[in-house]
Amino acid sequence: MSKTLAVNAGSSSMKWQMYEMPEEKVLAKGLIERIGLKDSIITVKFGDQKEERVFDIPDHTEAVHVLLDDLKRLSIVEEFTEITGVGHRVVAGGELFKKSTVVTPEVLQQVKDLSALAPLHNPANAAGIEAFLNLLPDATSVVVFDTAFHTTMPEKAFRYPLPKKYYTEHAVRKYGAHGTSHEYVAHEAAKLLGKPIEETKIITAHIGNGASITAINGGKSVDTSMGFTPLAGVMMGTRTGEMDPSVFPYLIENDSELKNAQDVVDMMNKKSGLFGVSGISSDMRDIIGAKDENPDAQLAFEMYVDRIQKYIGQYLAVLNGADALVFTAGIGENSVPVRAAILEGLTWFGIEVAPDKNDWGAVGEISKASSRVKIYVIPTDEELVIARDVESLKTK
Repeated sequence: MSKTLAVNAGSSSMKWQMYEMPEEKVLAKGLIERIGLKDSIITVKFGDQKEERVFDIPDHTEAVHVLLDDLKRLSIVEEFTEITGVGHRVVAGGELFKKSTVVTPEVLQQVKDLSALAPLHNPANAAGIEAFLNLLPDATSVVVFDTAFHTTMPEKAFRYPLPKKYYTEHAVRKYGAHGTSHEYVAHEAAKLLGKPIEETKIITAHIGNGASITAINGGKSVDTSMGFTPLAGVMMGTRTGEMDPSVFPYLIENDSELKNAQDVVDMMNKKSGLFGVSGISSDMRDIIGAKDENPDAQLAFEMYVDRIQKYIGQYLAVLNGADALVFTAGIGENSVPVRAAILEGLTWFGIEVAPDKNDWGAVGEISKASSRVKIYVIPTDEELVIARDVESLKTK
């Protein structure tokens, strides 16, 4: 029996699933949340059992060790040699990678070299890949890139209004991220719509600690909110989202703690967003729990919702309407207050949510029958896409 481990590492999380392949049978799944924060949450589900523990996990390398220790401790595997394939989500593939690729030393180095395009993610992705290579040296390791799905964007969407040489000589352009998730939920939405994916116009909202919105026409990405790096777009857990670039030199000149551009980029990536505005946390659950008593938390919540609404509005224009709006990822799938607040500001477009359907754990349609745009909650399954890519490359 071939077992494949699909690993989806976010900026502060590591989601995984163990599959029996090629049957695509899920043998176990787990999630490590709040990596790098106090009280990390480790959840493992297998068979009819579920285990949850809470302790501090400082980084993604330690998270890999915890994951593999759990597989043996819980007898999900007897020996690591049972795992014949490991697939890794990697955020930034730049213009080097337009499809999934078997890991080699050269590929691993290229993932590291592309860290400037995803400073919160590629280093964590690379650390996880190295940890798995050391612990599972005989398994086929494959990298699956977030940016690959967005290579269908037209030039008018991915180019920046800069002199051409910055694109031709330095590859400065919009790359996007979360592509595997956007692709998966768009196809699932097409099934719910009862239409071929080629005949649909869908806006997908992948909202977690990192967040991006994508306009998908006929199953192809035509625009997305993240840009040259995952810092762009909507406000996120610790990231600013869209900013006036003039703020960069202004802060360097006027704040003694910010000595150069890298200091500013680090601050905007790691200390901003929900965390920066609220002053208490990057976790939306903490923000919602505090916002009734804490004005800064309330403001963080309102700003987060505002930015997402604006991008959805943009993409309704890009697509000239939409068949469906899809919520996915940690906040999109689970936060009733966030979904309700976003949708409350979109009623002019004929987007009408059914409050009795917009409940915790909701899956599928949550729109009223009269809504011109269907609203869906679809749990993303990037891990299945990753496992399929590993399987296809194992057989070559």
